[in-house]
Amino acid sequence: MKHPPKKYPLYNQFISAAGFESPADDYLEARLSLDDLLISHPSATHMVWASGNCQQPRGIFHKDLLIVNRALEPRHGDMVVAHIDGQLTCKRLDIKNRRLVSSNPSYPSIDIRDGQDVSIEGVIPFSVRGHRGWP
Repeated sequence: MKHPPKKYPLYNQFISAAGFESPADDYLEARLSLDDLLISHPSATHMVWASGNCQQPRGIFHKDLLIVNRALEPRHGDMVVAHIDGQLTCKRLDIKNRRLVSSNPSYPSIDIRDGQDVSIEGVIPFSVRGHRGWP
């Protein structure tokens, strides 16, 4: 049985490290469903855990939860999950230069050769980071 997405309060204040006023109803902008925000195509979306730090400069860290959307058309510069030579990888798509780019210079980017077994499994529109760990 499918449950409707839970909606959480969204306040129209940005928070600085110095803090902000109490999140009172005066500042309530809307109620927001994380499903509605993160999952635009439910039947074409899955999640995977990030492993390693090759995309850390782009804000994807080890053990982040990656939202992977197969319905989105991959565009130049998108973060994608690619299947290449039997392995899955998370890279930035460089269509102009036919490459899968590692954002961390310690890791090599991958040049896509003619005839190479490569498929884009999905675009990563969002990632989620746990600040207290994951269950």
